[in-house]
Order: sequence, then structure tokens, then C-alpha cells
Amino acid sequence: MKPFGYVRAGSLREATGAYAAHPDPRYLGGGTNLVDLMKLGVETPATLIDISRLPLDAVEERSGGGLRLGATARNSDVAAHPLVRTRYPLVARALLAGASGQLRNIATTGGNLLQRTRCPYFQDVSKACNKRRPGTGCAARDGVHREHAVLGHSAHCIATHPSDLAVALAALDADIELYGGGDGDAGDGTGATGGIRTVAAQSFHRLPGDHPEQDTVIRPGEILTAVLLPAPVPGAVSLYRKARDRASYAFALASVAAVLDLDPATGRVRHVALAFGGLAHRPWRATTAEQELTGAVLDTGTVRRAVDAELDRARPLRDNAHKVVLARNLARDALATLAELAATSRRAP
Repeated sequence: MKPFGYVRAGSLREATGAYAAHPDPRYLGGGTNLVDLMKLGVETPATLIDISRLPLDAVEERSGGGLRLGATARNSDVAAHPLVRTRYPLVARALLAGASGQLRNIATTGGNLLQRTRCPYFQDVSKACNKRRPGTGCAARDGVHREHAVLGHSAHCIATHPSDLAVALAALDADIELYGGGDGDAGDGTGATGGIRTVAAQSFHRLPGDHPEQDTVIRPGEILTAVLLPAPVPGAVSLYRKARDRASYAFALASVAAVLDLDPATGRVRHVALAFGGLAHRPWRATTAEQELTGAVLDTGTVRRAVDAELDRARPLRDNAHKVVLARNLARDALATLAELAATSRRAP
């Protein structure tokens, strides 16, 4: 690991000021991904700005029934929080599907969303990688790409995004809160930037296009401060399912987050949200399938046609056509399970 400087920030303003004042800085939260990448030589920051002790670890109720998850809240704490478990079981299940218990105890909400791809060609500095060094090529395209993207990839990158939480947030129409970096100098002489903006979770991560090195729409110097969950859809049921190579501590080959609300009088779909993980450079919101399903009676044929319409867009590579099959089966099973849960909820006294 190369030598680096270290700054412990006492406030958001200090953090953004330090970012502006130091060359090649990185923010440090839990560090479970960043420090690993520094050991591999993938990340070589000149300065780490520690934001782990900022007061950003709370899980708070929002007006209107939503929740605010602080960016430095630990994954294990969020998954175990009573309000998360009762109102957003989808979030708790997605978090518990990721990493090991030890990692969840230190990994943060913000870090989970900002983690880099686990593509082995990205992590091996001897291999060409446009994500690590733009313009050098993509060794994965001609290499072993069993775990790589089948949707939204480009000639420059076929990596997938590893976060389970991000998939759940995309299905829940959550927002990401960001501080600094977008509104110029704060005017206090520190060089700090001010301002808060929010970005829809499903738009926060980006497809690779010609710039695979840009994982998200976050601006230089901005700090991810919170996840904003909207109030749950009344009567809706949800789940998160993940297919992986082993029972624990493995990234998704394919995953699905689903939310469903059926009209109790007609059985027709009033609200449905479906997002895939492990298939693309970002969580993949299945808008084509949602359009097919909304207003329909959720029978086997309707589900099959809707899911197939979404996944017909897939462009699998030599080694990963199995991912399309996994995703198709996960989505069909998830929707069938939710339809049964919705029916059971209606029959409950």
C-alpha cells in the first residue's frame, strides 16, 4: 500500500473543505471496500478524509411516513432496526444477503452504495481495464466473463454493480441525499462547498457508455449523507431474492427486488416495482415489465410475458447466458410469491 495522508473531519464543511484542499483525496467511511482496493493498488489516494465520526449514523422517521437512513449507519444496524424491518423488510433482507456478519458490522449505508465492481480484471492492476484506467481496454470482454453484465453493457466495460441494497432502493423509489460539490464555494474561507441535492436511487448509478470509470452521478467532492425512503405503499408486499454461487458471502449472479400491491376487489395490479441486480452496471429497474403488469390480473401467463419482454433486451456474452435464465426464474417466482402473500393478507382477519 502506498503512503497517504489522513484527515479526520469534524463536520461536513470540514470534510468538503479538506477535499478541496488536498490532491487526489478520497472520503473514508467503513473502508471495507476502499482499503481493500488500496491494498491491491487499484486505489492510490494521496489523502484519506475520515468522515466515519460525523453524526450521520441515525435512522430517523420522516414526515409522511418515510425513513431517513444516515450514510454512516452500519449495515447490520440498519438491517436490525425495528422500523426498517417492519416497514421495509425488502431493505433488511437485501442487507442481510450481502457480505459477512463481520463486514456488515463495519460497512456503512453510503459505502454500500459507493462500492466498486468486483470484476477481477478491475481488481488486477496487471490487466487492461477502462474502469480503472480509461482508454486501456477491457480484458474481461475476451476473458472469463461468467459473472459479468448481460444488460446495458458497452464496448468499454461489462462490469456489474455489486450492491444488494442498491437494488432494493431502486425498487422502493428511494432518493439519495448528497452534500457539497454542486453549489460553489461556501464563502467562509475554508474552500468548502455547500448545498444539498437529492438524486433518485434508480438514477444514481449509471451505465458504462464511454465512461465506465464513472460509477455514479456523484460530483467531485460531494458526500453521500443519507438514503431517503418514501412512505411504504399501503397494502403492498415486497421481497428480495438473490442467486449466488454459495449460500453466503457471495455477490449476486442475479437478484431481484419486487414490490406488489393488488386491488382486493378485482385482483388487478395497482402498483408493481421490479428491479434486477447482478445483471448490469447499475440496478436495473424493469420498467417494461412493470408497464405490462400494471392493471393486469397477475396470472402465470401475464407474468411470463412481462418478464420475458424485459429480459428480451439482454445481450449475454459467451459465458453468461445463464444469468438471463436465473433472472427470469427469480422474477417469475418472486411475483408469484408476492401474489400469494397479497392474497393471504386479504384473507387474514
